[in-house]
Order: sequence, then C-alpha cells, then structure tokens
Amino acid sequence: MRICGLNKLTLLDYPGKVACTVFTPGCNMRCPFCQNASLVKVLPTLPAIDEEEFFLFLSKRQGILDGVAITGGEPILQPDITQFAKKIKEMGFSIKLDTNGADPHRLREVISSGFIDYVAMDIKNSPLKYKETCGLTYDPVPDIKESVAFIMSMADEGKIDYEFRTTAVSEFHTPDDFAEIGRWLKGARRYFIQRFEDSGDILTEGLHAPSDDDMKAFLDAVLPYIPNAQLRGVTV
Repeated sequence: MRICGLNKLTLLDYPGKVACTVFTPGCNMRCPFCQNASLVKVLPTLPAIDEEEFFLFLSKRQGILDGVAITGGEPILQPDITQFAKKIKEMGFSIKLDTNGADPHRLREVISSGFIDYVAMDIKNSPLKYKETCGLTYDPVPDIKESVAFIMSMADEGKIDYEFRTTAVSEFHTPDDFAEIGRWLKGARRYFIQRFEDSGDILTEGLHAPSDDDMKAFLDAVLPYIPNAQLRGVTV
C-alpha cells in the first residue's frame, strides 16, 4: 500500500470518530480545483510512509483513535487496499473511504469486502457538467451513477454508512446545478456542500470560493429534494 501522507489526529475527516487520515497517491480524475495536486500528479517529491511504520503507529493509538480515514488521490486505485483495510479492521478500528466513484466495479469490490464502514463520495457537479468539472476527456456520468446507486443500496442493506458531498467553486457551480444534483440524489441519507479553498496545492490557479450568499443559494436549491442537506464548514 502506497502511503504518501498521514494526519495523525483528526476530528473532522471521519464524522463522529476520533481518527487519523491516510493519504494515497494517484487519481483517475483531474478536477481543476483539486486541493491535493501533488498527490494527483504523483510528484517525485511526495513523501513515502512505510506500511509497517504506519501499523506500528496505529498499534500505539489503540484505545485513543476510533477510526482511520483513507483518502487521496483516489484510494481504490491502490491494488492492495482491501488487504490494507483488513489489517486495520483486525486491529479494531472503523474505516472511512473517500472516493470519486469513477470506477464502480472496483468500488463494488472494495466495499463488498466488508472492511469499509463509511463511504464519502464526491459528487463533482450536475450530470451535464460532470466531464468539464472533472477535467476528463470522456463522460463519467454512467459510472458515477452506478457508484451512487450501489452505495445507497449497500446502506439500505445496513452494510455501510455514507455521505455524498460537493465542493462548490464559483467558476463551476450555479444554483441550477445544485437543483439538478438534488433531483438526482433525492433520498440520499446525507449530502454536504463544502466551499472551495485554495490550499496552495491545486491543479489550476485563479479559481474562487463562493460567497456566503452563494453558498446559501446552493443549499436552498438542494433542500426541496434532500431536506437534510447541509453546508459543511460554513455558517450562513
């Protein structure tokens, strides 16, 4: 398992859990507003954390941490992620997986292993603008919709918990886009809209965060379809 970053303590990355966050390299999308560009590009300057070193750290956090969040990049690109998750579960930790949902067949394989407890899937935009927003040369919407349906069905069976979330960027999103997302995800258990922030490690310069008024308008567009939708990290 390739590990290129470790946040040893977080109260934010795994809802309801005291957790650590593992960062994996590589991604099958090129979202211009990605805040982990160095992970997406897999730059040679990326740090490398030995897997044994990580599990030694985790063994010392038993009874302190509740869970491990696995993010990236796109974690399911790692060929040994299932074995990695199995080791974590055997140590008594819950596991949250972040994913873009672009490979539903691989996602199904990883979740069906039974080692993932919580899935956070990014919803990049309304279907008509998905390709542009992801920086892709093909339309990923059929795959994205398959992943959404699978996650919701697994949750209905009580096998995982989940959330969907969208990072709002002024140059890419409008209230109409969020209304369309709301219609698409109607019935979702959790949906969050979070504001783009320039981390200093993004793929495309010159992008802007929506104002508080814009964020409220985005939420208002979603609420008729997903009444429990929320803004994350924004108070309006």
